Amino acid sequence: MFKLVLLQSLSFFIILPLFSVFKKSLKLPTGTKKGCNFAFRMDNYTFLTHAPVHHVILKMAIPTIISMLSTSLYNLADTYFVGQLNTQCTAAVGISFSVMGIIQAVGFFFGHGSGNYISRKLGAKETGKAEQMASTGFFLSLLTGLLVAIVGLLFLNPLSIALGSTPTILPYTERYLGIILLGAPFMTASLTLNNQMRFQGNASYAMCGILSGVTLNVFLAPLLIFVFHLGITGAAVATLLSQTFGFIMLFLMSRRKQNIRIRMVNFTLTKPFLKEIVFGGTPSLSRQGLGCVSTIMLNVAAGGYGDAAIAGMSIVTRLSFFIYAVVIGIGQGFQPLCGFCYGAHLYSRVRDGFYFCVKLGTIFMSVFAVIGFIFSEPIIELFRSDPEVIAVGAVALDWQIISYPLIPTIVATNMMMQTIRKPIRANLVAAARSGLFFIPLIFLLPHFFGLSGVEMCQAWADVCAFLLSLPVALSGFRDMRMQRVDNQLLK
Repeated sequence: MFKLVLLQSLSFFIILPLFSVFKKSLKLPTGTKKGCNFAFRMDNYTFLTHAPVHHVILKMAIPTIISMLSTSLYNLADTYFVGQLNTQCTAAVGISFSVMGIIQAVGFFFGHGSGNYISRKLGAKETGKAEQMASTGFFLSLLTGLLVAIVGLLFLNPLSIALGSTPTILPYTERYLGIILLGAPFMTASLTLNNQMRFQGNASYAMCGILSGVTLNVFLAPLLIFVFHLGITGAAVATLLSQTFGFIMLFLMSRRKQNIRIRMVNFTLTKPFLKEIVFGGTPSLSRQGLGCVSTIMLNVAAGGYGDAAIAGMSIVTRLSFFIYAVVIGIGQGFQPLCGFCYGAHLYSRVRDGFYFCVKLGTIFMSVFAVIGFIFSEPIIELFRSDPEVIAVGAVALDWQIISYPLIPTIVATNMMMQTIRKPIRANLVAAARSGLFFIPLIFLLPHFFGLSGVEMCQAWADVCAFLLSLPVALSGFRDMRMQRVDNQLLK
């Protein structure tokens, strides 16, 4: 019970201050006339292209951060509650996390692919095309989620083995993952709606929809696991019901006020629209998809050192994702401003927004790096009291937090390149952390350093990705300077 209170306190410690900051960010910017609230009295175009950059990003980012933290709480809640059962259940949830990541990658692919286009068209005041893209992205996401569910259930056993399940973990993985896959269509469609609303500048509605599902999950999971004695099955059922409820709430939120409504009549399956979704969504698919691949490879590499190694690495992966959610939320809060201002040729605001996100994210990650280094063992013990799991997890967390301050630059660079439609550079940065550098390192480092190589792999991949992102970001600013000169010559 003490651990449950501590976990909930940690969540509220992060989320409740964000609500306070969000409320303050809605106050009038300095110099605004009395009675004129930028956030609500003026349309989103004017707010995103004229209000102070820090004010815009905070207003967009805080609800997005809360949504991201809430999404990761699905995983943390299951990890915590299932961790009270046994080590095999903890490992099974961690192994299933990679499939949930693939499902999320599909949702982000369609959400970012359609959302980037929507923000640019709204910035250019071409509302009709934005409405068509919103419906097209939503229905394609829903159908793809259904396809993922069908394929996953048909090949559940070989899939569970391929993900890294040992013979002792396999029964729990099949039981948990089989139920989770049923919610794939709702998860992909929810994430697409969430991102579309965010790119329209209506992140607060997206936040409310996501929070409703998370709140239900936090109450349902312990009830089904411990009161009704359903074990790991109860955790999966709680997640499924919560995701379905969250989808319904998000759909209702998408029909309020300035949000673009989803209508079947606007579904437009054309080559130009598909091309825009691919260009705008592939970096997210690369980032999320390769993250899943890296998780699978990490589980397989850790599996050679026993179930405790898999469980320990799984806990660190989910904890890091929870912390990264804040940085990703800041970056996603920057994207609506980036898309609108890029479409309106306000390139200096894009640059200012980028640097603000990097500074804010670096400060946040540095603080949590210090906290994580001091309390690494108690943090891992919060989820599993097995000494072997704690030993692996604490060392892995110590390594991981070294690279925490570098993550904001990587994320901001990737999201800027994605939003201003530079797909090759966006994909390059997106693939860096979990693919381009991680995959060769996960083969090399364990070969020379054993389990320590597994524990340090992600940190070294992050350092390499950071060094790559710096010249990519500078190339984006150079392109914008050239475009500004071209636009002035045309005038």
